[in-house]
Amino acid sequence: MSEPNDATFDIVILGGGSGGYAAALRAAQLDLSVALVEKGKLGGTCLHNGCIPTKALLHAAEIADQTRESEQFGVKAELVGVDMAGVNSYKDGVISRLYKGLQGLVGSSKNITFVAGAGRLVAPNAVEVDGKRYTGRNVVLASGSYAKSLPGLEVDGEKIITSDHALNLDRVPSSAIVLGGGVIGVEFASVWKSFGVDVTIIEALPRLVAAEDEESSKALERAFRKRKINFKVGKPFEKVEKTDKGVKVTIAGGETVEAELLLVAVGRGPNTADLGYEEQGVKTDRGYVLTDERLRTGVPNVYAVGDIVPGLQLAHRGFQQGIFVAEEIAGQNPAVIDEAGIPRVTYCDPELASVGLTEAKAKEQYGADKVKTYNYNLGGNGKSQILKTAGFVKLVRVEDGPVVGVHMVGARVGELVGEAQLIYNWEAYPAEVAQLVHAHPTQGEALGEAHLALAGKPLHAHA
Repeated sequence: MSEPNDATFDIVILGGGSGGYAAALRAAQLDLSVALVEKGKLGGTCLHNGCIPTKALLHAAEIADQTRESEQFGVKAELVGVDMAGVNSYKDGVISRLYKGLQGLVGSSKNITFVAGAGRLVAPNAVEVDGKRYTGRNVVLASGSYAKSLPGLEVDGEKIITSDHALNLDRVPSSAIVLGGGVIGVEFASVWKSFGVDVTIIEALPRLVAAEDEESSKALERAFRKRKINFKVGKPFEKVEKTDKGVKVTIAGGETVEAELLLVAVGRGPNTADLGYEEQGVKTDRGYVLTDERLRTGVPNVYAVGDIVPGLQLAHRGFQQGIFVAEEIAGQNPAVIDEAGIPRVTYCDPELASVGLTEAKAKEQYGADKVKTYNYNLGGNGKSQILKTAGFVKLVRVEDGPVVGVHMVGARVGELVGEAQLIYNWEAYPAEVAQLVHAHPTQGEALGEAHLALAGKPLHAHA
């Protein structure tokens, strides 16, 4: 759409990532005029430096493992090597096709003006880009996040890198240290191990993926030990020194680990510095924009979505928040998003997927005596045996009440989280899910079997 002379819009959106572009597309559907400002590429971190490229690498890693282990399925194959130029070409092709599709969607809307350039909030109702003001009856802040480092840890892009650099490596390193055992850290560790890299994860917290249910963490740690992925938990980072061959990292207690590369995967910080937010009265805490449950900042008609809002930093959360805000501005009064109802998937091998409360959180919320759990081992699931994967489906329920948490570990369980989120968000009771017919043989049956057991009628499981 061409720019009107007055450059006044129903909504001005600062950031074209998952949250920003979703808000723009939904607002345009609702016949609101939109200015969408983006300094980089439309699609933001998720499409270009996050979800999509990392999952492409993870799929390439899965192919490497399947080739290496094919003989156990009676297929003789040999893994000659990993060609990073070929892997990167495949990854970039996926990104390119999705990017073109997104550009087409946004560009074809008569209600969206795409503004390329770095924007800044210069008034409670205006964003300035290259000296030009775009005034909005409403403003949506969607400026996203960046890969964080730690004090005294200088990223050089060569020996000490972030996920941004790791996604574009032109070689397979011989060894790597991953600083951080959260989602990003375990995913890269998983990829690199499959590519033949000697990997060590260093995590200050007492377990890997500490935000997940404790049993899921333990299962992942067991699987990583089996895969010979080294990890040291409860070991805060102290310092790093560059060596002729790479890096030497010192952790609490004076222990040192050496490798060719250090990947800093200590999380993502909010992209809010120097964007004028606080000057215009938008309250922040450690850089995060504070909002109410309807994603309103304290400034009238200014909203915030995505990674800059405290909570889970997930593309699909930002996407849903973008839709929510567009509908809120259009006066549709959408239902408030339940943060616990947002599905979470870690795409390492094995995958972790969850929705709702962990066992510990449920006990905290409802009382230990009111919470029941059931753990269905994938050993009893036919499709999981065919895939040769181990893991479980764990249910957390309130006594005489609904299922309030679903936690899964195993190959492809990320594909099961769609049903799991319906179970949680629709407050289903085990007996209600037990009535549903699950196709055989599928891993989805594991969800059905777990609910049958929790409803008091276990079949392929022990009560």
